[in-house]
Amino acid sequence: MKISLPVIVLIATLLVTATADAKAKKIDDYHWANVDRVVAIADLHGDYGQYLKAMQSAGLVNESGKWSGGQTHLVQTGDVPDRGPDTRKIIDHLVKLTKQAKKAGGYVHLLIGNHEAMNVQGDLRYVIPAEFAAFTSKNSARLQDLQWQRQVEWMQANTPDFAALDLEAVRNEWEKQVPLGWVEHRQAWMPSGPYGQYVKDNHVAIMINDSIFLHGGISAKYCKLSLQSITEEVITALENSDHTIETIVNDPLGPLWYRGLAIEDEANDVYSQTLDNILNRYGARRIVIGHTPTGGVIWPRFDQRVVANDTGLASYYGAHMGVLELTAAGATAIYGGRRIPLPADNGGREDYLRAVIEADPNNAEMKERLARLLAPAADQADAVLDADAALQPEAAGTPAENPMENAGEIVTPVPGTCQ
Repeated sequence: MKISLPVIVLIATLLVTATADAKAKKIDDYHWANVDRVVAIADLHGDYGQYLKAMQSAGLVNESGKWSGGQTHLVQTGDVPDRGPDTRKIIDHLVKLTKQAKKAGGYVHLLIGNHEAMNVQGDLRYVIPAEFAAFTSKNSARLQDLQWQRQVEWMQANTPDFAALDLEAVRNEWEKQVPLGWVEHRQAWMPSGPYGQYVKDNHVAIMINDSIFLHGGISAKYCKLSLQSITEEVITALENSDHTIETIVNDPLGPLWYRGLAIEDEANDVYSQTLDNILNRYGARRIVIGHTPTGGVIWPRFDQRVVANDTGLASYYGAHMGVLELTAAGATAIYGGRRIPLPADNGGREDYLRAVIEADPNNAEMKERLARLLAPAADQADAVLDADAALQPEAAGTPAENPMENAGEIVTPVPGTCQ
């Protein structure tokens, strides 16, 4: 068949237009469209080595640690700090990558997790000594002495038997809580400091193509807020409150702490309908979350309307490699050198989990998850919460975090919630 020249020109024009339309587009600060490839990496918890391995496995950085991801959009869903020694090193590297990615046509989206918020607000229970040490300087001893003098002044004013205190013994104990580098760490992380400002410059939740990304999740309590409003309320709370006052920042139903999307019973029809209502409100296909460790698997829930992406990447949680890739072809889990497509619905999870176990045959937690998945339906509902609770830090004999984090508080929604 012979095609006339005008038709050829028309086809060429349409192809050019289609290509132009497909270019990644920033709709606003919280929404992106037409992004060809998105990679989501969850909780890093101060483990620079594991972070780099994950980035390299997804083709985002080369052996020198420089951006090699081209036009890929990376989403880091929060919890860079605490539990590991390299928080500062990871953040500094991510900031450099942000600039490198933009030059290549890509993008680095850095989101706020509950541990970023804890550091800004001065809740330092999970900052390990090596993280303070990363901030030491030639002035550290002098700054520590000045901080001690303030402590002494406070004790003089507030301790009835101050004169009887053994100040040397008190200081020795005090220095365990306020080691060298503590003052500089606090100066850097306070809202006006460089790392505090870094957190305030980031978002809580964003939407790329048809997927929402955030650290904890969206509950029925906050689902009527726009993505922008969620971030703005969190930033306001970080600037104007401390961690002893409950706000959206530390509310167990808030976007930084909420665990419902990761642990709620999938057979709960009311909850499932509420999830649909939430997705419909935002015009989204799925929500990608971190925060709740899965023990080594990128786990699709509610027929992939939720993807739990915190595999426990950091050494503290078992060094379970895993990142999520989203393209037009679908969702893929990357486990080191192994790529496994995520099932589109719950019916495909058995085969998917068997493939994950094949890639990591020594992971006993995955074998237990498979056993629960294959259990009779009557037993599964009771097993879900117990099994997920077993993945929480206190179950491994480690100190419990803020009770709100580990409680995974769920408020059962009513029909019509979030419409």
